[in-house]
Amino acid sequence: MMKIERVNTFVLHADLGDQAFAYSQNWYSCRSATVVEVVCDDGIVGYGEAFGPAQVNAIAIQTLYAPMLIGRNPLERENLWLEMYNRYRDHGQKGTLIEALSGVDIALWDIAGKHFGVPIWEFAGRHYRDELQVYATCLYRTALRQDIRSLIAEVENHLRNGYQMIKLKIGFGLRHDIEVVRAVRKSVGDEVGLMIDANHAYDVSKASVLAHELADCNILWFEEPIVPEDLEGYKELRRVSPIPLAGGEAEYTRYGFRRLISERAVDIIQPDCCAAGGLSESLKIADMADAWQVRCNPHVWGTGIAVAVGVHLGAMIAPCPPALVSENDPLLEMDRSPNVPREEVVCGGLEFAAGKVKVPTGPGLGIEVDRKALERYKLAV
Repeated sequence: MMKIERVNTFVLHADLGDQAFAYSQNWYSCRSATVVEVVCDDGIVGYGEAFGPAQVNAIAIQTLYAPMLIGRNPLERENLWLEMYNRYRDHGQKGTLIEALSGVDIALWDIAGKHFGVPIWEFAGRHYRDELQVYATCLYRTALRQDIRSLIAEVENHLRNGYQMIKLKIGFGLRHDIEVVRAVRKSVGDEVGLMIDANHAYDVSKASVLAHELADCNILWFEEPIVPEDLEGYKELRRVSPIPLAGGEAEYTRYGFRRLISERAVDIIQPDCCAAGGLSESLKIADMADAWQVRCNPHVWGTGIAVAVGVHLGAMIAPCPPALVSENDPLLEMDRSPNVPREEVVCGGLEFAAGKVKVPTGPGLGIEVDRKALERYKLAV
């Protein structure tokens, strides 16, 4: 029987220098990530990634979860997930402990696929599509990019690079946001898909005003308009918003998503495999959304490992509604903010062309992780 021999964590860190950027809540002066490496006694190595504060994630994995995993069969993912969750459920139903667990779970899926010599989607027995439409997340503000002209230039650059759908970061003031979104729509025309993401910058009343002001701009969704804790606010806003609402990147596990889905607080849920409980839990969340016919799109923020697991999840999300041709197939997020480790950690297995990404066909995650890059950006913890 295969056994887990070691659990390693890599806290990746890269200073941004003059590429520092902001979204509606914070400035980023560096990029970081937690990569999980699970090594088995037969030589198979699985990789995962945990969303959130990297150093805290690494400590949680090494001190809480790794001792529970050493000597165990990595193919018992469900058992291991429940054991890790139940051990600390009194203290970590949401947040960092679930994010740390997510990274471990993804690595176990990677191991399972490699053990059987098949991609994760084939091992799971669910494969609805061979490629995913991607969208560029952009318009973060920087010291050099604040005026509308420069923001439009950034969007146009992404279009030249093959993206056909763009998500605009907003939340920098109601009138400013309206002016920027209208200017972008006018510049790119009606054929380009546009979404907006406020990162919970507004309350219900301001978000309602913004949605109505932009009703004629053909916005595909309004993401995180208000704080994620305000479920009643989401329900109230959804009743009046002419733009579909999206959310869930700050939610965790099937338990956290249950009310968000069953009470139809949003039109689109966005679980992040690296945060919501790993691929195991994200599949349960997607299936629960399918039961309620709520659309599901993977949220992605991190290295190429996070992108790869998001692609696998996207391939395994059932069509909503089930139809021969669906306009609601999952879309994959491609964050375009500065992140050097994101581009270097994975050196093979992900193919992008014409605004789409192909679902990997190699064993496990189907990617090649550059361990030298992990060492190069590793921060001592």
